[in-house]
Amino acid sequence: MLATLQNLGVIPSFSRPSVSDDKPFSEALFKTAKYCPIYPTTPLATLEAWRGWTGTFATWYNDTQPHSGIKFVTPSQRHRGEDVEILIRRADVYENAKRINPARWSGKTRNWEMIKKVRLNPLRENQKTDTCYAA
Repeated sequence: MLATLQNLGVIPSFSRPSVSDDKPFSEALFKTAKYCPIYPTTPLATLEAWRGWTGTFATWYNDTQPHSGIKFVTPSQRHRGEDVEILIRRADVYENAKRINPARWSGKTRNWEMIKKVRLNPLRENQKTDTCYAA
């Protein structure tokens, strides 16, 4: 089996189950789906029902749910370029609040600068190259 995978160009993962770097994209998606507020409370009866729910989930994930990794904007806002203006406005709100009530702030305000490159598992300082995972 290993030889067949290698011939097909698939890099097998030998990580243990439930380890964060074992197929990180699918693991992250499963957790997000499982804990989202619209996850079904009872099993859905048909494949069509699950397909419908999946479409609803994708809309929620892309258009409704802000993501902390991209400064609390939605992926749709990021893809349309709306995040630039949103983050500028947020920075202004924070700076104005600090100016109005400086005693409330112990230091700098939150950093609302746009994150230029987004990665699910960024390289650690001691890593030299990315690890690729094939489906």
